[in-house]
Amino acid sequence: MNENHSNANGDVDRWLEWIKDCKYLPETDFKQLCTIISDIFLEESNVQPIFSPVTICGDLHGQYYDVQELFRTGGYPPDTQYIFMGDFVDRGYYSLETLTQLLVFKAKWPDRITLLRGNHESRQVTQVYGFYDECMKKYGNANLWRFCCRLFDLMPIGALIDNEVLCIHGGLSPDIGTIDQMRTIERDQEIPHRGGFCDLMWSDPDDIDWWAVSPRGAGWLFGEKPTSQFMHNNQLSLICRAHQLVQEGIKFMFEDHLVTVWSAPNYCYRCGNIAAILAFHTATNHETKIFNAVPDNQRIIPSKTTTPYFL
Repeated sequence: MNENHSNANGDVDRWLEWIKDCKYLPETDFKQLCTIISDIFLEESNVQPIFSPVTICGDLHGQYYDVQELFRTGGYPPDTQYIFMGDFVDRGYYSLETLTQLLVFKAKWPDRITLLRGNHESRQVTQVYGFYDECMKKYGNANLWRFCCRLFDLMPIGALIDNEVLCIHGGLSPDIGTIDQMRTIERDQEIPHRGGFCDLMWSDPDDIDWWAVSPRGAGWLFGEKPTSQFMHNNQLSLICRAHQLVQEGIKFMFEDHLVTVWSAPNYCYRCGNIAAILAFHTATNHETKIFNAVPDNQRIIPSKTTTPYFL
């Protein structure tokens, strides 16, 4: 083992201890972590092949203490293999700490945790919904936000479990009929405002036959027929996605051919929903695991003004 690799492993082990207490890393450490993760993402495919058993998770949105409940429910890596389907940041109090924990896990066990891009992993959205402001408050500058946005550009956009279960953040696109087309997308960019890449991040299923304009202003609403067509063309048994709040944590549609998984309980600390993760023992044998938000007396709510302590 060369000295640089040994030093990197030592840093990752130190970071693992650091993040247990809802702490973010000093700026130089976080930059080093981003460099490690960039190299890992560059080796991963647009649609990353994954083999069961694996547990899939929906939106997290910076709810660090609830993410710990997720891990208590599903098991911590490396014992449990995970696919997270994006939207790690924004809206919650601890986007930076939540993202940092996932990146440290990825650095330590790169083959046991897959991080997919969501529509919130973008420059435009994070400047509106909180992550940019959080980085500015905690670090006193936007450097680390820029490093994160560079990482977002490199994230895979899908995962394929046992060649038959597709995981994406949002949904389908009229411009993309096959998984092979997903593999040809130039993902190293800000999420476009329209087109196939945009749709994969933004689209939603709905009780319609074909396609309809999305009220989100990006992506599409898609119905049972394009879902069945896409599944037939790609020999899939299930499509898993996140992106939409569901009060029960999980929602199957289209004769159980599509499932929405939502993993942020009591979303925005006021929605009252429960959360879920979906554990695949095999591609066709899966188990829903439900969990609730951590009680208020087990979480710390930050003050309105946060003084950066790494200056």
